[in-house]
Amino acid sequence: MPNDTRKFPADNDSLSRFLGGSPLGVAFRLILLSTLVGVMLAAIGFDPWNIVQSIRLLVERVWNLGFDAINGLWRYFLLGAVVVVPIWLLSRVFGAPRGR
Repeated sequence: MPNDTRKFPADNDSLSRFLGGSPLGVAFRLILLSTLVGVMLAAIGFDPWNIVQSIRLLVERVWNLGFDAINGLWRYFLLGAVVVVPIWLLSRVFGAPRGR
């Protein structure tokens, strides 16, 4: 029958259910996500061998910036808004399908 679903052997596997997918697929996604997060953390100056010191230095740098940190955050917000808001508005105007 066309609407019947078939159960594959991996659907009953408790390890696959626990991991949320096949072990190889989950490992690949975790490696990719860990690499991306590592790049982002390295960009702000985190060191994997001394994470507590890196966090302390980050907080100290932000504290020393004072109101310049708020100004920088505002500039990042505006830069993102210049891209995000027009795309959002165009998608609403031209009736992009909603996530229902």
